[in-house]
Amino acid sequence: MKKDERLAQILKHAARVFYEKGYDRASIRDIAREAEMSLAGLYYYFRSKEELLYLVQKQVFSDLLESVRGKLQAVDDPVEKLKVFIHNHLSYFIQNLEEMKVLSHEYECLEGEYHEEIAGIRREYYAVAENLVREIRKRHPTCDVRPRMAVLCLFGMMNWLYTWYRPAKDGGPDSVAEQMTALYLRGLLAG
Repeated sequence: MKKDERLAQILKHAARVFYEKGYDRASIRDIAREAEMSLAGLYYYFRSKEELLYLVQKQVFSDLLESVRGKLQAVDDPVEKLKVFIHNHLSYFIQNLEEMKVLSHEYECLEGEYHEEIAGIRREYYAVAENLVREIRKRHPTCDVRPRMAVLCLFGMMNWLYTWYRPAKDGGPDSVAEQMTALYLRGLLAG
């Protein structure tokens, strides 16, 4: 197995432990046990539990940014772009519910350079959504909401998905994204 593949597996295991126990209660031993590795083997890849949390968050936000930017290039209409953004976000997190909770709840555990770098990536991701709302406001005069408020509400709506989502009741990623997008756009465009 290649080092990058093993690293990705370890991050997945770390996310699961952080999801189940919370960052503060999780230990490196818990993560090593979940990854079926020795402590020495785990420390070959990471220096600390905080570095694991940092890398989980960095990987997820980087994946989200890269994915959404690629998909947005193929779309011109800002409303359609926002639909793509919402679908990308929800689809990713429906497939990665554990990482979603870790991103939502454990961000403040990072300190120093780790915190600053993740804060920068989060701002970049947030700015993509805010720019989409600004584009919508320019083309739709009925949209008079403040972009900051609109985007914070959007993320508030999307990021609690892990607490309630049940595939059998709520449908797959496409269905959830379609319904959530419709609810959000009705409010955004109604004025």
